[in-house]
Amino acid sequence: MLDSRLLPLLARILTPGAKRLSTAGIPADAITVGGFLIGLCAVPLIASGAYAAALACILANRLCDGLDGAVARLQGPTDRGAFLDIALDFFFYASVPLAFALADPANAAAAAVLLLAFVGTGSSFLAASVVAAQRGLTSTAFPEKGIFYLGGLTEGTETIAVFVLFCLWPAAFAPLAYVFAALCFVTTLLRWWWGWRTFG
Repeated sequence: MLDSRLLPLLARILTPGAKRLSTAGIPADAITVGGFLIGLCAVPLIASGAYAAALACILANRLCDGLDGAVARLQGPTDRGAFLDIALDFFFYASVPLAFALADPANAAAAAVLLLAFVGTGSSFLAASVVAAQRGLTSTAFPEKGIFYLGGLTEGTETIAVFVLFCLWPAAFAPLAYVFAALCFVTTLLRWWWGWRTFG
């Protein structure tokens, strides 16, 4: 819901750093993979109760996610970069609820519901992208994306905001996860309806 408003602002903020990285010869794919590995470090940190350190890894992952796109626009976007960006993002997103389930078995049910919701949003997003590409459709809201990007009530910005809340108030993980899962289910239903009408 907020991505289309925030991404242009973030692109302007990150461009100077992206130019320095590009000048240094650092490829966008390396930033993508490096950010992914940093993000995965949050899993053992959350599982061991080191929530502040985990939050730092999550935020560093998102910084790399913004920088890789900015660098790619300078160096020339590639299909591999677009693939890595979305594939690694979805895996990273799923790893956070898992980490909270590992941290406290009482979180397991809420984590499972949230992961199911993530499957709904992720699969509907990717299905829309595949069929839209076959039809030659483009996203006017996200023209800089390497694939057709179907927005929704819960997008990347909202997901990271909830992850931040998880780390700041880990005791509230379960209720926060249930609320966000409900919003993700709404996003999934809206995307199903969009696909039904658009591809009919």
